[in-house]
This record gives sequence, C-alpha cells and structure tokens, in this order.
Amino acid sequence: MKRPVMIAVGLVALGLSGACPEDEDPSMGDPTLVKIEAGALRGIVTADVRWFRGIPYAAPPVGTLRWRPPQVASPWTGERDATQPGHLCPQLPEAFADLGSIEEDCLTLSVTTPLDADPRDPRPVMVWLHGGGGTNGGGSLFDPRRLVVDGDVVVVSINYRLGIFGAFGLPGLEGAGTFGLQDQRAALAWVRDNISEFGGNPDNVTVFGESYGGYGVAAHLVSPGSEGLLHRAVLQSSIAMLDYPAETLMPGVPALPSMWISADELGGIGAYVAEQLGCTDPATMLDCLRGASVEALLPYTSLFTRYAFGNPALPEDPVAAIRAGRVQPVPVISGGTRDEARLFVALFYDSAGQPVTEESYAALLQATFGDDAARVQAEYPQASYDSPSLAWAAVVTDRVWALRTMEQSRSLAAVVSTHAFEFADRDAPPNVPFPPGFPPGAFHNAEVGYQLMVDGEELPLGPEQWVLAESMNRYWASFAHDGDPNVEGLPSWDPFDGDAAVPFVLSLAPGEGGIAPVDYGTEHHLAFWEALTGGS
Repeated sequence: MKRPVMIAVGLVALGLSGACPEDEDPSMGDPTLVKIEAGALRGIVTADVRWFRGIPYAAPPVGTLRWRPPQVASPWTGERDATQPGHLCPQLPEAFADLGSIEEDCLTLSVTTPLDADPRDPRPVMVWLHGGGGTNGGGSLFDPRRLVVDGDVVVVSINYRLGIFGAFGLPGLEGAGTFGLQDQRAALAWVRDNISEFGGNPDNVTVFGESYGGYGVAAHLVSPGSEGLLHRAVLQSSIAMLDYPAETLMPGVPALPSMWISADELGGIGAYVAEQLGCTDPATMLDCLRGASVEALLPYTSLFTRYAFGNPALPEDPVAAIRAGRVQPVPVISGGTRDEARLFVALFYDSAGQPVTEESYAALLQATFGDDAARVQAEYPQASYDSPSLAWAAVVTDRVWALRTMEQSRSLAAVVSTHAFEFADRDAPPNVPFPPGFPPGAFHNAEVGYQLMVDGEELPLGPEQWVLAESMNRYWASFAHDGDPNVEGLPSWDPFDGDAAVPFVLSLAPGEGGIAPVDYGTEHHLAFWEALTGGS
C-alpha cells in the first residue's frame, strides 16, 4: 500500500477530491445506492465508510435446498434495504460465544467501502471468513471500518452454513461435508461478479480468516473450484494442519488425528444421526431429515465441523495437498498467536471446574504422551510456569499449534511467496471471561479485535496497543494491494524462508521494538517436538 490513504479520505470528506461534477458517473450520485444485476441496494453512509449489509449471495438453503450446494439468489424489484445485517446461520451458544440462531435463511454478506470507492478507481477487496469452531459466529458480527479506512480497501464479510447444516453428509449426497465451504465459494463468485459496482477490484481479492475461517482459507487454496476466485490468502491461527493428541482439545477427548474427514467416514456419522432422529428408511432418509426442525438437528451440530475430502470440492486430503505444495499459486500470510492454547485451557479446564494441578499435570502428560511423558515434563517443568494450568497451556500451544503452524508456513513457502507472523501482545484484552488469576496472554483469536470491531464493541486498548492495531491493518492492507505486506514507516517484514537456520517470523507486539523478528522455533521448543513426533 503506497498511497496517502488518510489524506485522500479527508479530501473526499471535504468535497475536494478533484473530481468535477460534470465528470461524475450518474449512478454514483447517491452514495447510499448501488445497483447490481439482482437489483438495487440501499445502504448506509457514515462519517468514514459506505456500508451495505444483509445482501443475499445465494438462495435461502431451506426446505429441499437444505444440504444442497448453494443456488443462485432470486432477483428483486425496487430497492432492497441493505442497512441491517443478515441472520446468523443456525447455531447454539458456546462457552466462547453466547450466540444462538435457528434461521436457515442466512446466506448473506456485507460490503464496507471507503467513502470515495469508485468503479473507475477500484480498490483491493478483502473477504473475511469468521472463526467460531465451525459451529458458531457470523461475518455480520464484524465491523471492518478501521481496516477499510486505514487500508483503503473494500471489505466483504459473509455468513455461511455451520455445523450440521454446513458439513453434514450421507452416502451418495451431492456436496456432502462441503456445504459451508461451497457457500464461501459462492460468496467469492458473487464478489467476482458484483464487487466492481461497489468500487472493488474483482481481479484483486484477498481472502483472510482466523481459526475456522483460516481453515476455510486453506480449503480454498487446495480446492480446484476456487481457482481464480482469490489472488492472495491470509491464514490466522488456522486449524487446517492441526492434529490433537488425547486430552489436548479438552478434558477426556481422545486423539483427533486430523481436522478433515473422509467422505466415507462422514457418511457413517450422518447415518448414525439419521437413526437417532428416526429417519431409518434409506429410500426416504434424506427427505425425512430435511423435514426435521432446526431445533431437532442442532444438538448434533458439533459432530459436523470437519469438511470432507474425496469429492469434487476437495478431491484430496488438504493436509497432504499443502504438504506436497499442491496449492493455488497466490501469495500467503501465515501465522498465529503466542499463547494459542491459553483460551482453551481457561475455558475447558479452569472455568469448567477442572483446573490443572500438580498431580493432574503429570497424569495429563502420561495420558497424552505415554512413554514420552517424562521427556515432555522435563522440557516443560512446572517450576518454569506460574501454575500447572499455564504449563499445560504451553505444552498444548507448542505441540498442537506452533508445530503445525510452522509446518504450514514451511510447506507454503516452498511453492508460493509467504510471510509469517506471530501476534504476541501478552496484555491483549480478553474477549471472554478468564478465571481469576489466569493470565490470558496472547490467546487464540486475541488479534482479531485489533483488526476489526467485534459485535459492535471496540477493545479497551491502550495507546501503544492502538498503534499496534493500526500497524497490523496497514501490513494486511498493503499485502492486499500488491502481495507485499511491507509499508513505509513500519519495520521490515522479510519473506519466510523455511530452509533458513532461523526462518523470519515477525512478532507483533506493542511498544518500541515490539514489532521485530522472533526465533519462533526456539520460543516454542520446535526442535524438541519435531524430534518427538518424527516430523509427522
């Protein structure tokens, strides 16, 4: 990003942009009105952005369209109100987000543009894929206006099917296990076909996502059907490469070897749920399930968070594809947070009344690592941490997250331009209640509030943290402009070289010297974990 963004926006606000009235496109006369092929949209103009919400990018997936690939949205006559967000897709409240919805008519998106966004001078487009573990959340909860203004970009955020509605499968069901992924693709196709009317450039689209959203970004990198729909990609704390040894996801949960599932395995889980719901006749099973209420289906939603491979949407296991470098040839940013697992240990151990003690720490290591438990305990002695829970969080952060994030960055850097980061503000304000005495650190998803306003509220950041937030958005927006995150006035961000003795990872923290290279491998004991796992 090499343009005086704030000055340009200020001139427009003052009516001094240099454009003469006779040069204006008549369709741009009313900044709240945009006309696309499906019809006219009436949005909002604020002091700093134009905002169009609740735009249907696909037909409502209801009735016979439940568990079908997304269909084209119907056009409308007159002006469609685009001032209110669309419904969240069906979901139950979770420990990390007290949200709920039973609305299946939810395939909508929002577009936020700079005030002077103009089809004659199109801006880069950034499409946000939200996280939430695959069962929770919605793009409509995020306000990207700071990113839009500071970065001079158009931002699109989407709602897509989740849980049992987004990743359900039965043998022979077209699209099984990929409906949410196909929703995202339909939204990207909508961007290709319509975003120019909002002043966005359909030939310069960056898809960025955090956690489950980063998982979606990874899926598009390996999916043949997404080719040409994205030109850059950002994976923030992506779960795409993760594997969970026993107990590391939450107490009592066995090992989860992959975040992806084969079509055959998914079909068995789907048939089990059908039986539980009384839909046992193979000839009528799907119709029976499509007739079930949202409320009847939601209790099973957590069984369907993994996208299936072995189908046209995902022909091969995405982990194998990424490791082999079979990805879209687009520049990438890849990274995570310094203390990923503290969020999960706080929520599922301490807040759940099962804090890790000296005794249970040893038991957890034994249950998780078996004969290697003593080696892990020697590498992570309790005396080095303020509590056994923090020791366990460090183990899980490094083994589950850092090890695989490094593998992801190495694999991508072998075939495409890659920049790696670590969000490292260990004083980041928590966005969920942490137990007293449990320091959140740079917890999983801590960086999102620095980039976007979440659920209508800004984080209570201090002055140096606000500087960090602006710096991050400038890096991300510069990457969206031309594939290079470097921007004048900020520390240099070198490309990631997986063959280097110390690959360049940029640490993002507030204060003087807070944005600087970090020895990610040493910080997260990666030589130890690579030796313990044999690199697999």
